[in-house]
Amino acid sequence: MIDVIIPNYNGRELLPTCLDSLRAQTRRDFQVTVVDDASTDDSVALIRSRYPEVQVVQLPQNRGFAAAVNVALAQTDRPFVVLLNNDTEADPQWLAALIGALERWPQFAFAASKLRLFDRRHVLHSAGDFYRLNGEPGNRGVWEVDRGQYDVFVEVFGPCAGAAAYRRSALELLATDGYVFDEELVMYCEDVDLNLRARRRGLRTIFVPTAVVYHRLSASGGGVLASYYCGRNMPLVWVKNMPTPLARRYWPALLLSQLRFALHSLRHIREPAARARLRGQFDGLRALPRFLARRAAKVHETATFIAAVDRSSYARFP
Repeated sequence: MIDVIIPNYNGRELLPTCLDSLRAQTRRDFQVTVVDDASTDDSVALIRSRYPEVQVVQLPQNRGFAAAVNVALAQTDRPFVVLLNNDTEADPQWLAALIGALERWPQFAFAASKLRLFDRRHVLHSAGDFYRLNGEPGNRGVWEVDRGQYDVFVEVFGPCAGAAAYRRSALELLATDGYVFDEELVMYCEDVDLNLRARRRGLRTIFVPTAVVYHRLSASGGGVLASYYCGRNMPLVWVKNMPTPLARRYWPALLLSQLRFALHSLRHIREPAARARLRGQFDGLRALPRFLARRAAKVHETATFIAAVDRSSYARFP
């Protein structure tokens, strides 16, 4: 019924907490697949010795999050797909709540978890994702103390791929682009790209407040790597996916946002993350013609997408 896919790279110290929490799930109709992105630690040996029920897909070379997930999707076939970061711990009711929402409401294609911080369990990391028309993605409720203010089932822009559920039929529809996750993005913002493409086809996401996951923020990435790929990918995702009427209206907002990030990085140029972001923005400019060409080949306008955006008075849609 359910394929739970966990991308892993050198996650030997993280995997036991994640996999033990899956063993404790109240819902049991799932198969766990760890796709190992050419780890150099003993992640695979750990899984095979301590978690024989887990299927392992080993990649011969490191290819990044997007490619790793695509490989795992091609080697699994259950009707629901769940992505879970290796640096997480899922509440025992998580999977039952997340998939239960998709079973209850067939009009939704994706389901978003409530992510809290692993070491401060009363603090939110994401109550579903949003997207601003200047190209800046974000997490609802990030850094807020969870006092129940997001305890309502509600439609959101999309899920964070660190703990998300998808109907496989929806992913197969999006695969008509030639891929599910865009491997040219490598990592970071690849889930934003997927969510934008889903929106353009009228596919919707429900936030499930009872599906709780605790996240060790950036334990499996972050820092310089995240700064580089966010700097590179944020404008590329916008250029590739923003519907033409909105692109014509909001390209100055995109430009202003990118200039603001660049100026902030220049003010902190001694910091490695700031320099990495500038390198990412520069490489994004170099890749821009290629992504513009892909936009021309893959443009899909939908009234659903434009209506979802235009109803927001502060240039953001849920």
